[in-house]
Amino acid sequence: MGIQVRRIILSAASTAAVAAAIFVASCTTSMESPSTMTPAATCDPGNGGITLSPGFCATVFADNLGHVRHAIVSDDGTLYVNIWSGRYYAGSPVPKDSFLVALKDGDKDGKAETITKFGVTGAQGAVGGSGIALYKNYVYAEANDQIVRYTIPAGQLTPAAGAVPEVIISGLPTTGDHNMHPFVIDKSGNLFMDSGSASNSCQPQNRKADIMGAVPCVELETRGGIWKYDANKLNQVFSPKERYASGLRNAEGLAFDSSGRFFATMHGRDQLIQNWGKLYPDVNHTVELPSEELMEIKAGAKYGWPECYYDGFQKKLVLAPEYGGDGGKAVGICAQMTAPVAAYPAHWAPNDLEFSTSKTFPTAYQDGAFITFHGSWNRSPGPQDGFNVAYQPMKNGKASGEYIVFADGFTGGNNAKPVYRPMAVAASPDGSLYITDDNKGRIWRVTYTGPMNASLAGAPKPMSSAMPAPATPATSTTAAMPAGVTAALIANGNTVYHGSSCIACHGPDAKGTAVGPDLTDATWLTGDGSIGAITKIVSEGVDEPKQFRSPMPALGGANLSDDDLKAVSAYVWSISHK
Repeated sequence: MGIQVRRIILSAASTAAVAAAIFVASCTTSMESPSTMTPAATCDPGNGGITLSPGFCATVFADNLGHVRHAIVSDDGTLYVNIWSGRYYAGSPVPKDSFLVALKDGDKDGKAETITKFGVTGAQGAVGGSGIALYKNYVYAEANDQIVRYTIPAGQLTPAAGAVPEVIISGLPTTGDHNMHPFVIDKSGNLFMDSGSASNSCQPQNRKADIMGAVPCVELETRGGIWKYDANKLNQVFSPKERYASGLRNAEGLAFDSSGRFFATMHGRDQLIQNWGKLYPDVNHTVELPSEELMEIKAGAKYGWPECYYDGFQKKLVLAPEYGGDGGKAVGICAQMTAPVAAYPAHWAPNDLEFSTSKTFPTAYQDGAFITFHGSWNRSPGPQDGFNVAYQPMKNGKASGEYIVFADGFTGGNNAKPVYRPMAVAASPDGSLYITDDNKGRIWRVTYTGPMNASLAGAPKPMSSAMPAPATPATSTTAAMPAGVTAALIANGNTVYHGSSCIACHGPDAKGTAVGPDLTDATWLTGDGSIGAITKIVSEGVDEPKQFRSPMPALGGANLSDDDLKAVSAYVWSISHK
C-alpha cells in the first residue's frame, strides 16, 4: 500500500503525478493507476445537506461515525480518520470500540463501501484523539496523551489483527482548555505538533474577570506552541526543550504549501467583553474581536499569545487587557511579535488547514488554502457564526486576495444548535476534497464538474458590527412561583439572558453547549435549583465546574445590575421548573 506524507505538496511533481491531478505528492508508488483515480461524476441531491461554490458538488461519503476529527488520504485513495470522545464532548458516551477508521470507496461512486475500525478501544480506556498522519507504511495518531503509530502491511487497509501500537511521543499535556494535539509530518520525517494552551489568556485564575495575566507565563514552557519531534524515533517524551515556536494559543490546523512553507491556523482568545467589559464599551464592535489567524510558522518565532491579540479592524497585534492593554490602543511588546498572513472573523475556530494544487479544480482554487471553521460559542450578544469551510487564495506564502466561503449550510439554519460542525479537510490524490463533521460524524466528498476557467465564487463574511440575537419568548412555568418572582420579572429576565453573555455558554435555547450545562434540566450540578441558589450562582460564578472545562465568572462575565441579576435568576428558575 502506498502512503503519503501528511499534507506535503511537492512543487516538482512527476509528469504522471500531474496527470493524476493530485493534491498531495506521494512518497511511494500507488497500487492504483492514475487513469482509474477520477472523481465521481454524480453527487447527492442537495449535496448531502450543505451548499458549495458553483460547479462543486458532494456525496455523503460516510455517516454516523462519531466525533470525527482530523483526516488524511493515502495515495491509493484510502481515507483515514481519528475519532475523539474526550471531555470536550461532555455528556457524550465513550464508545467501546476503536477510534481509528479506514474508509475505502471501491466502486468510485463517492461513498465508502468499506469502513473498518482499528486501534485501542474505549473498553481499554482510550478516548481517541484529534491528530492523524501517514508516513512511510505507518498510520500515526493521537491517542489519549500519546502519539502512536501502526504498521499497515502491504496491500492492507488496516494493521494486522491484534497489532500493538508503537509509541512515538508520550507524556502529552491533557489538562486545561485545549487538550488536543494535531500534528503533521514533513517529507524528512520531522513531526510538528500543536500543544494548545491550558488557559484562555494565562491568568492565574482562568477566565475570571479583572485578573491580570501571569508574568512570566510559565504555561508557555509546555503549552501554547508548536513542538518538533522525529517521526522515525520511538519512545520520545514530551518536554519543553522540543518547543519549535511559541505564542500560539491553539493551532489546530497545520499544513505545508507547495514550496514546503509551514503554516498554522490559530484560535484567538475569548471573553474580552465578558471579563473586561469596561475597556470595551462598544459591545457590537467587540463581538468581532479578536480575529482568527493564519500564520507562517518559523523556528523560534513568537506569535503573541498571551500578551497580544490580533485586531482585524486595525490590522495589527495589540496588547491584551491581562497584560496592560487599554481596549485596543496600546501595542507595547506586540510590536515584536510575528503577525498573521491573513485574518478572519472572531471566534470562528479554525480547526484544519489544507493547501490545494488539484488539477481537477479550477485554476483559481489551486495553490490556496482550504480552512475549516468549527463555529463559534463566544460571539454573544451577537449571533453565533462561522460554521463553514473557507478558501484563502495564496501566492508566495502570502494572502493574495480575500477569502471566500467555499462550503456552508452546515447549521441547517440554526447557528445556535448546528446540525453539523465542519472539523477537517483532507485532499485526495484523485483531486477530490473530504470534509469531516464532529457533531454527527458525517464525511462529505467534494468534486468539481464545471469549467476550469471559473473564478472564485462564494461571498466572504467580513467583520461588521454584530446585532444582538433576537430574544425568544419567555418560557412559561406551571410551578408555584417563589416569593418576589412574577411573570413580568421572568419576561425581563428572558431579555437579559438573550442580550448577555449567558447564551454563549448555555445556548439561546438554554439547553447547554460544550462549555456550559443545560439550564432547562431539573438536575443541578451546583446548588439545589431554588431561586436563592440560582441567584447565588449567577452572582458569584462557579470557579471549579464539576463537568465542564471552563469556570463561570461572576455575573456570567456580564455587567449586570442588581435588577438584571434578579430578573435573569428568575428566568433561569422558570425554565428549569416546568
